[in-house]
Amino acid sequence: QVQLVESVGGLVQAGTSLTLSCEASRSIVNINAMAWYRQPPGKEREWVGTITGAGTTYFRDSVKGRFTISKDNAKNTIYLHMNNLKPEDTAIYYCKLDSGLGERYDSWGQGTQVTVSS
Repeated sequence: QVQLVESVGGLVQAGTSLTLSCEASRSIVNINAMAWYRQPPGKEREWVGTITGAGTTYFRDSVKGRFTISKDNAKNTIYLHMNNLKPEDTAIYYCKLDSGLGERYDSWGQGTQVTVSS
């Protein structure tokens, strides 16, 4: 199974920016898609955004216009660029490799904490 390693998050102030990375243990050139999820304190994990193998991106409404996802095939890495962060963005962030074959073949990163102070 593919290993995914996320960068360390951090404590940031509202209105600032932060970029998370997620490095895969193998090539991501031919992936179906990779995604970012997050789990706010006391809540269920929620989808944040997806980047397909072709580079198309999709986002949940609450982060549209503030978050972007990019990928560097040469580094087997995707990035979550978060701008204008809000306290409600506080969560543990996870990256996921979506195999397109079902959960059994998907991979998850270990999660990284992002805390946004007001």
